[in-house]
Amino acid sequence: MGWNFIGDFSADTIKKCIVIVVPHTSWHDFYIGLLIRQLAGIKISFLGKKELFKWPIGWYLRKVGGISLDRTPGQNKVEAIAEIFEKKDELRLTIAPEGTRKKVKDWKTGFYHIAKAAKIPIIMVAFDFGRKQCVISDPYYPGSNIDEDFKNMYKFFKGVKGKVPQYSFDVD
Repeated sequence: MGWNFIGDFSADTIKKCIVIVVPHTSWHDFYIGLLIRQLAGIKISFLGKKELFKWPIGWYLRKVGGISLDRTPGQNKVEAIAEIFEKKDELRLTIAPEGTRKKVKDWKTGFYHIAKAAKIPIIMVAFDFGRKQCVISDPYYPGSNIDEDFKNMYKFFKGVKGKVPQYSFDVD
């Protein structure tokens, strides 16, 4: 398909992490993510709203690593997901920090708080359709300043174009 991989997952050393994939501009990102995961030969799970896990597609989503999430307000989702990490010996969990396929100015912060609560790194993955590259970062360990951490993570995605370029995340 003409795509290049830059970087790789350290499956031997990184048993638990949050994998953020940016930009998330199209439903195509899902099957491309599954393909990249297969090519990389690494098990990576993903979160999806619980409504997606109903019959008939639910069995397939679970089979390919899906974990359903109840997004009803009033729950502490960060702690619930951090507990999942605590119970498992190995879990790499993909989250789209934009929270939607539409254009956003800022990311949601849940993935960051999960990483901090579970004491695990964040791996950044850019699906750059403009350059036909999948770029994988080194592990990023959140510090004590969320604004600085987000500024550093945003830099990783500078100039990256999604499948639908006008919805791509812009870094100032």
